[in-house]
Amino acid sequence: MDATRIGGRQLRDVVGELLQDPDANQASGTLCRLPPRRVINPLIRFLHSNEQPIKWRAVTGLGAVVSALADNDMTSAREVMRRLMWNLNSESGGIGWGSAEAMGEIMANHEGLADEYASILVSYINEGDNYIENESLQKGVLWALGRLAHVWPHQVEEGASLLLPFLTSADADCRGLAAWTARAIGSDTTKALLSQLKEDTASLQIYIADKFVTFRVNELAGGVDHEH
Repeated sequence: MDATRIGGRQLRDVVGELLQDPDANQASGTLCRLPPRRVINPLIRFLHSNEQPIKWRAVTGLGAVVSALADNDMTSAREVMRRLMWNLNSESGGIGWGSAEAMGEIMANHEGLADEYASILVSYINEGDNYIENESLQKGVLWALGRLAHVWPHQVEEGASLLLPFLTSADADCRGLAAWTARAIGSDTTKALLSQLKEDTASLQIYIADKFVTFRVNELAGGVDHEH
């Protein structure tokens, strides 16, 4: 496929077809062979998909494409990160569905970008900083922090204390995602609250290793073994 010879709409269709491939690794490999500057725009658009598998495969695809781009053109990779950050900024006029998740996936795939942007991801759960109030977006940030923590825990360890309110949230998704993240960070700060969740049998789904996996909160708080 010579992507340089096809129009933007056709390329978007190509990307959409790839995101329907249940083999996310194969799809990501194909995406990485397309011109990154052209494929990034449609991938970001698919972050807004109402179909959860498509949205999450777009997250995975951006992680692969942008991390590969960073190896050769860090300036362009930074531009993508800034674009995702702008999408999460209230001044952007939109709602940055999937943007935090994409940031986490990209940084999990490229430590150089994590060095530069992990603290910004942490700031999204820091009240008085860049705090994101929208609960759905908060869950995206918690997933992104967990994804990054399971690869580079030192990059987000400063956020351990900021997880405390989420560990006592009335929302099971928030409690579970915060527990998943806190266990990966391994800070003494969260040990007491993680222990208090040992009887919490509420369930949630987390997208891990290109599939949706169901957990109970107490499994995540106890450090259940799983792929990441």
